[in-house]
Amino acid sequence: MKRLLRLVVTVFLLMAPCSWAQERDPLELVQSVTLPDLHEGDFDHFAVDVHGNRLFLTAEANGKVLVFNLQTNTLLHTIAGLNLPHSLVYRKEEKKLFVIDGGLGEIRIYGSESYSAIGDIRLRAGAGPMVYDSAKKYIYVVSGGRDGNQPESYLGIVDTSTGKKLAEKKMSSDDVEALVLEKSGRRLFVDVRGANTIEVLDRTTLAPLNKWSVAQVAKKPSKVAFDEASHRLFVGARDPATLMVLDSDSGAVITSLPGAAMVDDMFFDVHSKRIYFAGSDFVDVFAQRDPNHYERIGHVPTAFRAKTAILVPDLDRYYVAVPRHDAQAAELRVYKVTH
Repeated sequence: MKRLLRLVVTVFLLMAPCSWAQERDPLELVQSVTLPDLHEGDFDHFAVDVHGNRLFLTAEANGKVLVFNLQTNTLLHTIAGLNLPHSLVYRKEEKKLFVIDGGLGEIRIYGSESYSAIGDIRLRAGAGPMVYDSAKKYIYVVSGGRDGNQPESYLGIVDTSTGKKLAEKKMSSDDVEALVLEKSGRRLFVDVRGANTIEVLDRTTLAPLNKWSVAQVAKKPSKVAFDEASHRLFVGARDPATLMVLDSDSGAVITSLPGAAMVDDMFFDVHSKRIYFAGSDFVDVFAQRDPNHYERIGHVPTAFRAKTAILVPDLDRYYVAVPRHDAQAAELRVYKVTH
């Protein structure tokens, strides 16, 4: 009897660390950096310069770009004088920062050493959603539409090497929210929120290849991410708050799960097979068990409208921008990614 009791205790002790590890939050808060100089209003997007130890953040409502040190998480510099800065791209080889400003209707170009303005590329008012092709150095950017008080949205291709707009296509709705590229092929997936569809375009000619409705599952699709190896397209919607998993070849909805409200940033980590789904008040973390099966492994509390986030896999860090609201000061929150 005593031997049996010792055996049971031993098995329990051996299993306890494993059970504890499985129950750990996938994100652990390690630091909060207060930003007292910012007034109320949303952030929009991050960009990262891992080699130079810098993190860039657009404080949209404040008309600024904030630059942080990735090692200390301290604020290094503030670029002011913008109107509504949205997306941004850092080109390490040219030491240039490209900031899409929807209020000004242009891409502002800054030297990344001095942070001084060195040029601009004219777009339409309301410019914002974009994706960067690092192979060709092209920015695919949406402008016009509802955010620009225009009846149509336009998708343009901008060559960051020459500073020239190469092509432009009128879209089917005035509300186009997100884009993602296929690296091994020619497809560009466009989240047309106003029509509750995903439009598939040829990335070179912008010719239409396909169109898939997601309205039967959820409306107001607002973010997309891509698991290219498994042929899975992830769509974050707001009505109701949902993560949808689509077959990226047929457009068929494989599965869907409830997610955080007001999703505004979403990332798929190819190494851990996790999806990070940032909305107001919470970040949801989903694990891909296989291409057809997913489960939520984390429901991490953040703050009101803290829906701007970025995953930096090289550092095992996840950053969340918290806007100022009532007694809550604006903050940069730094989370450690646990495995």
